[in-house]
Amino acid sequence: MNPALQTFGLSKRFGGFVAADQISLAVASGARHALIGPNGAGKTTLVNLLTGLLEPSAGRVELRGQDVTRLAQHLRVKRGLARTFQINRLFAELTVLESVTLAVAEQMGLAGRFWRPVGAHGEAIDAAAALLAQLRLLDLAHALTKDLAYGKQRLIEIALALAAKPSVLLLDEPAAGVPAGESRELFETIAQLPREVTILLIEHDMDLVFRFAERITVLVGGAVLTEGGPQAIAADPRVKQVYLGEAGHA
Repeated sequence: MNPALQTFGLSKRFGGFVAADQISLAVASGARHALIGPNGAGKTTLVNLLTGLLEPSAGRVELRGQDVTRLAQHLRVKRGLARTFQINRLFAELTVLESVTLAVAEQMGLAGRFWRPVGAHGEAIDAAAALLAQLRLLDLAHALTKDLAYGKQRLIEIALALAAKPSVLLLDEPAAGVPAGESRELFETIAQLPREVTILLIEHDMDLVFRFAERITVLVGGAVLTEGGPQAIAADPRVKQVYLGEAGHA
């Protein structure tokens, strides 16, 4: 396996509380890899460590074989690591095309001159339109972001992340708050992204996870409980116990 993203003994402590405990994880290039676990398992903490939002107490992070443990967030983005968030962060008053064009212009180094006449940014607009087509959003290009269904807004957030041309995309609960019908469409669209983009996904909906992921890592209490293919994870009694235990306290 040639890992696109890898951690070695990654740990994070907040005083006496261990939020991430010696996590060693390898995400293969081109993989569709899911990170699951009950509430409080440390999933978002791990993503924050991967992206540089948090600094680890111990361990290291490698992106395509290069140590990025101490790199700032924006420098990790430049190296090819992008993410989405549990709550979307969008330009509500812009059209879909304007939002994505702005993100593309940033990646191309044009953001400082973005508000020149539209014709001056034909290359960025073309690239944005291509991204929208890839995510089945082109028919909504001129709609205001704030007017769209929530599932479509989540896809726009993914488009903004893809504008950075990442080799690794971290999706933090992309279906959170999205109605069931829209979430299926959302995942169908994510699933057809090119294999040049490695995807690490955090998601609570196990039906979506088992349909989408080829490999699954289970976190419990900030540590890796187990890892394997969907069939092995679904059959693992420890995983069943973790989720049944959570359901019993819901």
